[in-house]
Amino acid sequence: MSSLPESPSARRDQLLQLLAQRAYRHGSFTLASGRQSDHYVNCKPVSLSGVGLALLGSDLLALVEPEAVAVAGLTLGADPLVSAVALQAALAGRCLDALIVRKEAKGHGTGAWLEGPLPQPGDRITVLEDVVTSGGSALKAVIQLREAGYRVERVVAIVDRQEGGAEALAAAGLELRSLFLLEEVARAAARPAMAS
Repeated sequence: MSSLPESPSARRDQLLQLLAQRAYRHGSFTLASGRQSDHYVNCKPVSLSGVGLALLGSDLLALVEPEAVAVAGLTLGADPLVSAVALQAALAGRCLDALIVRKEAKGHGTGAWLEGPLPQPGDRITVLEDVVTSGGSALKAVIQLREAGYRVERVVAIVDRQEGGAEALAAAGLELRSLFLLEEVARAAARPAMAS
């Protein structure tokens, strides 16, 4: 793959195609929640590719709150996302750090939940997530960040599966912004099959 498209709409289309080809599967799947679904989305084949990171970094950065001093997310899905967004911010001349929220406190040393350059208490942080289903992973990150004294009001995701996550996050005082809805990714994945 050569250079990335210049226009935001062409970049968005390229990202959607990558997600449709590499992240989405249709079939019968058991989700982490135990529920059955016809749709499976694993963004890591995109978020861990060079072109995927370049596209995601700029698109996710556009949805990060202007007042945010850092982006954070629950390991493992958010690790490449926070790194890509912090890098894109630096390239654009914006100071925005990356934090990784552990799934459990470090078992040694400081016992920290958070890794990265810690902002001042009261600072705003935007949480990043690859896929939102129930909102549970994002909420776990938000709880740790809020307990550490940070203001968290927005979650930015690559894909919203449209299965109640937005409502669960709203109940916790959080706005969900996503690059794509599951239906958009599923439609894009179905296009080549319909054409053949």
